[in-house]
Amino acid sequence: MSNQLEKLASFEASNLGFIWRQFTRPKPLPAGIRLNGNVAIVTGSNTGLGLSVSRQLLDLGLSHLVMAVRSVSKGEAAAVELREKFPKAIITVWFLDMGSYDSIRAFAAQCGTLQRIDIAILNAGLMQSEYVINPSTQHEVTLQVNYLSTALLAIMLLPKLKASRNHGGSRPPVLSIVGSDMMYSAKFKTPGSILAQFQDHKTFDGTSWYAKSKILQMFFVSKLVDFVSSDNVLVNVSNPGMTAGTSFFQGHPAIVQKIISVAQWIFARSADVGATAYLDAVLVRGNISHGSFASDWTIKPYPKLFYTKCGDEFKENLWQETMDEFKFLDAWKIVNDLKEKNAGI
Repeated sequence: MSNQLEKLASFEASNLGFIWRQFTRPKPLPAGIRLNGNVAIVTGSNTGLGLSVSRQLLDLGLSHLVMAVRSVSKGEAAAVELREKFPKAIITVWFLDMGSYDSIRAFAAQCGTLQRIDIAILNAGLMQSEYVINPSTQHEVTLQVNYLSTALLAIMLLPKLKASRNHGGSRPPVLSIVGSDMMYSAKFKTPGSILAQFQDHKTFDGTSWYAKSKILQMFFVSKLVDFVSSDNVLVNVSNPGMTAGTSFFQGHPAIVQKIISVAQWIFARSADVGATAYLDAVLVRGNISHGSFASDWTIKPYPKLFYTKCGDEFKENLWQETMDEFKFLDAWKIVNDLKEKNAGI
């Protein structure tokens, strides 16, 4: 659907577009949505938006919540409150370090032991105030966590999500990667290597690199859906908008935090409101969200770059670089197997 909204892309990239989005009124869920018998995974779920959407999923009758967290102790502390409020639900806390490919592989294998997965919300992410290299991969941390590790986890969860379609239900399983409308401001040097641009510490800026990591997510998803039928798994990017009560800006200089706090006081949504945008993306938008940008309780256009020949080349180059990064896992085989099985249905 986002492919059809090119004429709106310039407005969404403007300051007025941002203000318009932030003051959009939330749309309530349609009556009657229940998640009894469903299993959901939420990454980064011990605080902020992740915890809020976890609570809201359980409030809809979710039977089993998997909280994927980097700190198991903090995850268990958050789970205590949820277990008290939702005693009939199974709430498990599993370790996931988005900075480690080994941890992602182990977590995906653990997810394979579940009977089914109906919803996966990949919410974990960060914004860096300083240039930091991930010691295990030698990639800059923003690129590593927000893009590379998120893309790897998405690929590794897809076979289980697709297999879960056989358990029936009125909706196919949904994989939603949490993006950001900050991607509308992202700028890259084209042509040339895409991932290598994150290795130049001299050009580092936390806000702009965060925006760039988010547009990479969108390009990745727009290509990934070539291999996944929406009848089997819905894959989209969801956006909560500017949201208060998150830890994104911790570590930034005090003056920056003060400026941000003022902006949030004027424009930001609460975490509970932002989380309803996740629910809308996974429970309401349906087939039209496949490969699209679900934001503000509707489908929004891609950034302008997507609608150009340069954008087409960018997408293909990013996909190739990403698959090359994941050669150790044979990611090509995983996604091609998904496509071949789609064709055989």
